[in-house]
Amino acid sequence: MSDGQERAWEEFAPRYLLEVERSEAATSVHPGARLHPAEEYGRAAPLVVEIGSGQGHAIVHAAAQRPHEDFLAVEVFRAGLARTMLDAARAGAGNLRLIEANAPEVLASYLPEASAQEIWVFFPDPWHKSKHNKRRLVDDDFPPIARRALAEGGFLRLATDWEHYARQMREVLDRAEGLERAFDGDWAPRYEGRVMTAFERKGIERGREIRDLTYRRVR
Repeated sequence: MSDGQERAWEEFAPRYLLEVERSEAATSVHPGARLHPAEEYGRAAPLVVEIGSGQGHAIVHAAAQRPHEDFLAVEVFRAGLARTMLDAARAGAGNLRLIEANAPEVLASYLPEASAQEIWVFFPDPWHKSKHNKRRLVDDDFPPIARRALAEGGFLRLATDWEHYARQMREVLDRAEGLERAFDGDWAPRYEGRVMTAFERKGIERGREIRDLTYRRVR
């Protein structure tokens, strides 16, 4: 991390970062660890979880604009978490928490069952080389853990600028139990709650089409 990110970490981690019991790896989550949202946020409110929050531009903006909801950013890179905390403090986003952890473990056990009103997966690493496709987050193992964390009627929102990954996501989620499309046609309209970031703008400038998907937990 840069010196500024180190300072942000030291100053704001006590306010924003969730301490979690680890298993073995530094970003692992012990199977017995649980988040208690009402205790952590000090209230009962809809919870929005972003998987792979990066530098936090989308979730900080949303948390500042939607003070009556609670937000959780899940990321493994400290530099991104540090930037997120700094921007959250500047925006006065007291309804945001961060966790430095592997997303599948957060969804599979750390979050209480049916606790999230929305789960966001915006521009996950596409692992675009064929030999690396198996590392993608959204595969056949993903829908069951996402569904577990979602409240009934809750939404799973995804976006990517890689067509092959977009089609894989759609195929995986279309055949998943307990999730149904919440859009008509081939792709969902752009989610209005996602702020336009430099990353998304760069993809558009390079000629890549942004594709959104939205699914609803139905049971």
